[in-house]
Amino acid sequence: MLVGFKADNHPQQTAKRGALDEVDDRATHPDDFGRWNAELGPFTLDVAAAPHNTKCERFFTRADNGLEMSWAGEKVWCNPPYSGLGDWLAKAWAEYATTRGIVMLLPANRVEQKWWQEHVEPFRDRPDSPLTVRFLPGRLRFIKAGATEIKPNERPPFGCALLIWSDPTR
Repeated sequence: MLVGFKADNHPQQTAKRGALDEVDDRATHPDDFGRWNAELGPFTLDVAAAPHNTKCERFFTRADNGLEMSWAGEKVWCNPPYSGLGDWLAKAWAEYATTRGIVMLLPANRVEQKWWQEHVEPFRDRPDSPLTVRFLPGRLRFIKAGATEIKPNERPPFGCALLIWSDPTR
């Protein structure tokens, strides 16, 4: 851990214009989700979804605002908009004890940023913490809004990680 280090998000991530839907709306590929659902689920609630990209029967849309809804009693899947990660991590920590576990898919190339340094680094992979981080090999493929397939060279320029909060009822 970097004691005293204060990272800030890049201005492009915090600009006054806010997040761009065409950038934030990326669906987890069904093959990837299927593997994680079999291993870490079954997931009962997708907290950051849209009808065209949800991975669970129950889901919250942008209009529902998963940051304001209760996640209690659910096994939570979250591929959040990457423009507001600090808020989603704070929500996960606030809801964790009431859930049956949370799995969140995040970019792995931003570990120097404030959201990672405050919400992940102090807790990850520690014996007394419910949070495990799994850095995924290679680069995942995401489905753009309105698309049904992934075209060549549509991988993001970064790897990803799964943040796994264990089931507090076990």
